[in-house]
Formats: sequence, C-alpha cells, structure tokens
Amino acid sequence: MKLIANPDHPPAGHYSPAVAHNGFVFLSGVLPRNPGSGDFKDEVKQALDACGEILALAGCGVRDVVQCTAYIAGVEHWPAFNQVYAAFFGDHKPARTVVPVSELHHGCLVELQMVAAQSA
Repeated sequence: MKLIANPDHPPAGHYSPAVAHNGFVFLSGVLPRNPGSGDFKDEVKQALDACGEILALAGCGVRDVVQCTAYIAGVEHWPAFNQVYAAFFGDHKPARTVVPVSELHHGCLVELQMVAAQSA
C-alpha cells in the first residue's frame, strides 16, 4: 500500500488524499479548493481539477478513473453537475453515483470520491 500525499494541498484531517493498492488508486473525498462562492459549476470544476492533480501524483490520469461518487448539495444541481462532469471527462465514462445531500462540510456544494486503475 502506498499513501499518496499532495504537498501543495495537505489534508485538514487525519487521512491521505489517495491510497494506491493492488493496481488501483482510491481518492478520498475531494472538496473544491475555494468554496463559498455559491457558483456550483465553479465548485465542481475546482473539485474535478483537484482530483486530476491527485491522480497525477499517483501516476494516473482522468482516463484511468473507473468509478466516481459525487455528493452534491441539492438535487437541483444535478443537470449542472452533469454538464461540468461531461466536459471534464469527455468521451470517457467511468461508473458513477450521484448522491444529493442537504449540506457538505465547510459549506461546499460538491465532494468527489474516485477510484482509478494504475497503468501497468
């Protein structure tokens, strides 16, 4: 097992941004870097970009993502989430679950968790 750290953005709690094990990389929940603007699409883009940085630290890319779980603050944001998510992933379509919730930590509007496959 290898713990993946992000020295530029260390976590605020007792966890690793990602853990690599048996050919997979498991990303912890990733929040937007600058939450609180109230701009849902911007927060989704920030969180996706942060996931991309963590994946790169683990030697992976967006096309290596096999599963994503998204927690969104309010079901009304689902169409906007789909739009930003599709633009980020392009024609790559990992398995996905979207979970509408009433609120997230720090007032964030989105939190993402991913699993990626490391290339051999």
